[in-house]
Amino acid sequence: MLDQEQMMQLFEQYVVPWSIKILLALLIFVIGQLIAKIVSSMLGKLLGHTKLDTILVDFIQSLARALMMVIVIIAALDQLGVNTNSVIAILGAAGLAIGLALQGSLQNFAAGFMLLIFRPFKAGDFVEAAGVSGIIDKIGIFSTIMHTGDNKQVIIPNGTIYSSNIINYSARGTRRVDMIFSIGYGDDIRLARDVIAKVISADERVLAEPEPLIAVGELGAHSVNLFVRPWAKAEDFWPVKFDLTEKIKLAFDENGITI
Repeated sequence: MLDQEQMMQLFEQYVVPWSIKILLALLIFVIGQLIAKIVSSMLGKLLGHTKLDTILVDFIQSLARALMMVIVIIAALDQLGVNTNSVIAILGAAGLAIGLALQGSLQNFAAGFMLLIFRPFKAGDFVEAAGVSGIIDKIGIFSTIMHTGDNKQVIIPNGTIYSSNIINYSARGTRRVDMIFSIGYGDDIRLARDVIAKVISADERVLAEPEPLIAVGELGAHSVNLFVRPWAKAEDFWPVKFDLTEKIKLAFDENGITI
């Protein structure tokens, strides 16, 4: 049985030093956690004033806090006398193994990061990407969600989008409406052009600049093909295309021009 002197030596050699180490480790963890929270919050507010996407801001904020917490935990373990070199090595090996296992997901993550930074499109844009056309609903870290013209939801991995051509039909304020009207060789080309010009000028959605083009584009085997290319606002593209196609056909009928 230990006597009083041995108890005092044991207390001084082990209890007091370890108590101090544990207390310091706890202080490092608590204060470090508080600092990580404050710094990540300040970073989030700072990035919030930029043009970065909210999803990207939240991700950067969370990543910064996680990295700071890793440093805090390593510092606390070091205070307890734990060999942090081994801990860092284990974390590195675990990170490498996870990276190899989730290679495809990491590719989608990296692509999502690039999409959120460079913003080739945003929510609400009508785009064609990865062979799918639709309106963007949400750009996530791993995938992008869009809906098609017939209201089908499509979820596309970001890696697939970033590695393919992206056509953004909403990026510019105006679009050219390309149409072809085929008339017979026996019809009057000048009359057909005048009829088309009259229909186009009557539509207020057609822009005066750039000036609409009406020209003989091809002499086909059985028809003279007139290229008609008016300009309209991007949001008016389909209504203008549909309406002009119908009105020009009716105007041809009224003037005896065959298609």
